[in-house]
Amino acid sequence: MDSEPSSKRPHMKLYATNLFLRCMLVVLLSAVLSLPVTGIAAADSDQRVRTTDLTRIQQLTQVSVSPDGTHALYVVRSVVPQDDSYGYVNQIWMVRIDEEGHQPVQLTRHPAGASQPAWHPDNERIAFTRTIDGTSQIYVMSLRGGEAVPYTQAEQGAANPVWSSDGSMLLFSSTYSHSELLAKDAFRQGPAWPVEKPGIDPLPRNHTITPDPDGSLEEIRAWLDQNERENSPAVLNRLDFQGERRLSPERSYTHWFVMDDRPRAEPRALTLHTGFHSFSGAAWMWDDQNIVLSGNMQTAQHPDRVRDSYIYTLNIHEPEPARMLGTPSFSYSNPLPSADGRLIAFRVFDNSERGYNQAYMGVHDLRSNTTRYIGMDVDRNLGNMTWSRDSNNLYATAPKNGGFPLFRINARTGEAQRITDTETGVRAFDLNRGVLVYVLTSWENPFELYTATLNAENPRRISDHNHSWIAGRQLSEPVKHTFTNSEGLEIEYWVMKPANYEPGQRFPTLLQIHGGPSAMWGTGEASMWHEFQLFTAHGFGIVFSNPRGSGGYGYDFQRANHRDWGIGPMNDVLGSLDAAARQYSWIDTDQLVITGGSYGGYLVAYVIAKDHRFVAAAAQRGVYELSTFFGEGNAWRLVPDRFGGFPWESDVQRVLRHDSPFTHVHQIRTPLLILHGDVDLRTGVSQSEMMYKALKVLERDVEFIRYPGADHELSRSGNVHHRKDRLLRMIEFFKRYTAEN
Repeated sequence: MDSEPSSKRPHMKLYATNLFLRCMLVVLLSAVLSLPVTGIAAADSDQRVRTTDLTRIQQLTQVSVSPDGTHALYVVRSVVPQDDSYGYVNQIWMVRIDEEGHQPVQLTRHPAGASQPAWHPDNERIAFTRTIDGTSQIYVMSLRGGEAVPYTQAEQGAANPVWSSDGSMLLFSSTYSHSELLAKDAFRQGPAWPVEKPGIDPLPRNHTITPDPDGSLEEIRAWLDQNERENSPAVLNRLDFQGERRLSPERSYTHWFVMDDRPRAEPRALTLHTGFHSFSGAAWMWDDQNIVLSGNMQTAQHPDRVRDSYIYTLNIHEPEPARMLGTPSFSYSNPLPSADGRLIAFRVFDNSERGYNQAYMGVHDLRSNTTRYIGMDVDRNLGNMTWSRDSNNLYATAPKNGGFPLFRINARTGEAQRITDTETGVRAFDLNRGVLVYVLTSWENPFELYTATLNAENPRRISDHNHSWIAGRQLSEPVKHTFTNSEGLEIEYWVMKPANYEPGQRFPTLLQIHGGPSAMWGTGEASMWHEFQLFTAHGFGIVFSNPRGSGGYGYDFQRANHRDWGIGPMNDVLGSLDAAARQYSWIDTDQLVITGGSYGGYLVAYVIAKDHRFVAAAAQRGVYELSTFFGEGNAWRLVPDRFGGFPWESDVQRVLRHDSPFTHVHQIRTPLLILHGDVDLRTGVSQSEMMYKALKVLERDVEFIRYPGADHELSRSGNVHHRKDRLLRMIEFFKRYTAEN
């Protein structure tokens, strides 16, 4: 295994030299033989990224360094054959990091996979979770050999294992549905907060009554309640009734338990007695007798209407949560005690402007009972916090200018230092005893594991999950540029040449638009790596950008699309295309195509209603009528958050109508491919149905691709067959209207 850094690829220069020599040889032979030469040499097509390379990409997550700093665990998510198709599986790998030259080894191989690895303090065992028949349980494995031992048998499942510092106890969570709590004697009367059942709140429950559809009113209610518990029919009273792919008529609640370090030990409930409340991010305090976690125990409102969260502590022997930190209208989460036991770090988010505010951090000193807030000057969404071993610094990642750099923030002074570049992305990471271990995304490779010093210096690649097979592929490098829009904002965009690029020729070019709208694209973002390279392999140049409203550029930039989802962002993405076309003569402005997903699908439809330069377009899982979206999508809060109100308010209604692509559907002339999953509840498939039907009535060129059983994650983690089909549908559709048809 190559142990040298691979942030740059020297072999690409050698490949380019060889390619140039081969092309020159072809030209000379063609001149001699009087044969025409077009495109790229046939042998080179085998080097291009393929559709089926999608199944070769391995995703790396959940990095954890051992207590003694000698080894690291991480999780690899792979596409694996299953029956006649493909599925996904997570497995745990381990690599030695205190010496060079060691290759990672796969620890788990069970078909059900494994995730959430947690080191035992003795460095010789790990806990992890495995899901079988839909229920997750915790297992413990010795690193000296032998089979994994099941530790829990929780009826509601077990997840998020955390060892106490002495290794004598294991903390874990279980999740209960609303009806599962109601079935317990202690919670039969329901929650203290209003369930919002109209005319009968709180709902009286007399469990001694026999259900009877022909009986008294009480017996009829008992019969109806029985049907409701069986979800036949679904009875909706909550505000957030939509999940990602199915209705969610009832809430669920995460509670925490502790068990002794032995298989199937009887767990002790820590928060279950609070019933209809939910807690997350539990961590041990320094004394192994108390834990810290986040949640909200208010009872005045239905939890669907509450966004605030607080930091609580509780003693494992007298588990009554006590609020330690929090301020109304803020979310406090991810509490993380320092190694010296003195400080607790946490993440803070101001809920007043959820669409635009940036998350920062707080540090609470347990001795002085004082709190310091840090990281605001970074002006980016800080997350994935980790303490340094000396308790002096916090490490965190944040999106920034197309990358996901790592920041080091002094816990006492608040001084923030970016220690990795904005051209790459640090995904999962951990550190201990002077070693930083992290998953890195770059344009050359979407996922690989690296080590470095705590200053992120002397990086060294220590895995080869994607490196070797990608080394045999011809890649197109995204080149960053900027232009200044009419509002004075600097817009960053990237240009990628087609794989068959030859000087003097012109090529069809694809304008790609990201979703969100507060997502961010760049060379440090992994989700589009294969798609972009595949389009270039099929002869398309690519232009992609981060228009106003994108994340990774701070509060002011992100808020620049407030009450303006259409005109302003449209001018930015078209401005990036115009700037690219002025700089790159190979961009054929007579053969432009456009696509985007989610909000990107929205903006595709808006653009082609206003601008007719594109010969074809593909709008994916988009939102096209904003008032309707408010009712049918689980991301409905984007409407009040980004437009400052609700569809029934006249001034908001005017903006929503103007900014809805469906309002301008009659102006669309560009041939349009519409793609959507038929159980997508993030945006709602009827959004695409409306656009398709309208364009069909107008007798425009339109085709609708609807994927069965697919939700909003179709392009990222959906059915592998559907993911490949989606890519090729767009490529084939675009080639109908370009010179390569």
